[in-house]
Amino acid sequence: MKSVEDRVAGSLLQLVRIRLGLSQTALADLLGIAQPTLSAYESGRRQPTLPTLLRLLARAGLELRLELADLDNHDAVLAEWERTLDDATRERLRAQGYRLASDAA
Repeated sequence: MKSVEDRVAGSLLQLVRIRLGLSQTALADLLGIAQPTLSAYESGRRQPTLPTLLRLLARAGLELRLELADLDNHDAVLAEWERTLDDATRERLRAQGYRLASDAA
């Protein structure tokens, strides 16, 4: 199984292709690379360097923006909220298809 690092660039390029509504061949032409190269990137068999990825995104009229953000500890917040629910409310939520954090334990 490929690691997250092995899939990030390919997933971004696949999102570009979907966003632009292009086939692999059409996007490869736009980016100036061979279709098998794009396929290898998308599948994680190959990874472009960061400068190459940025250049490819620019050719598609896009840019990669990264930001640092505070840790989103939503699981702990949700678990704390669920602890405030009475049993009847928990059962009603389960009946509606919700999976409670306490169900995963």
